[in-house]
Amino acid sequence: MPTARRPRADPMPTSPRAPSVVFFDLDGTLTDPKPGITGCIQYALERLGEPVPGQDALEWCIGPPLIDSFEKLVGVERAGQGVDLYRERFGDVGLFENQVYPGIPAALSSLLECDLRLFVASSKPKVYVDRILEHFDLVAYFEKSYGSNLDGTRTDKRELLWHALATERVVAAEAMMVGDRGADAVGALHNEMPFLGVLYGYGSRKELEQAGATRFAARPRDLVASLVEGS
Repeated sequence: MPTARRPRADPMPTSPRAPSVVFFDLDGTLTDPKPGITGCIQYALERLGEPVPGQDALEWCIGPPLIDSFEKLVGVERAGQGVDLYRERFGDVGLFENQVYPGIPAALSSLLECDLRLFVASSKPKVYVDRILEHFDLVAYFEKSYGSNLDGTRTDKRELLWHALATERVVAAEAMMVGDRGADAVGALHNEMPFLGVLYGYGSRKELEQAGATRFAARPRDLVASLVEGS
């Protein structure tokens, strides 16, 4: 994490207001990556000689930094090896075992028509983020994508969003983070950025609320009303 915090932005509004800039999480927010992520974790666990849970039992791994998940699955000492094995399959196969949530392209189009600036902010390595956006024809909706590095830096959403805000010279209070996991909410609120939690992804409403979320969108088609109208 940076040692120097970004200067405090204007106080967060007491009532919802439309942001001018929106940062979207990728996994569980724009796309449903379950088959690819869980399948690659299964592949890595099998290669490591570990028990292999079913894909449903691995849903908790969707969203958090991959190294954190492998530390819980195989221990700190072998977590790095697990990540390397995961990427053996993910880089060629797993990243495309994925699908865009129905309603996302229409929502993004409507947000662009409202003159919002759209970005992606994902804990996934940027090299994978860009390939996924390109493959699923989502690139044109976003000015730029922000992701982690392959060496594990910027996997923490607090650091990632700090970097994105600073790079784009965006005032945090005028932006919003949209995501499905508690880490997305923590990252936004740490940077004094409003947050919108989506309930169709892999984080529960309880997880999001515990992380500080107070605004929610139940379906992709609700994103426009939530972001533009504040409802």
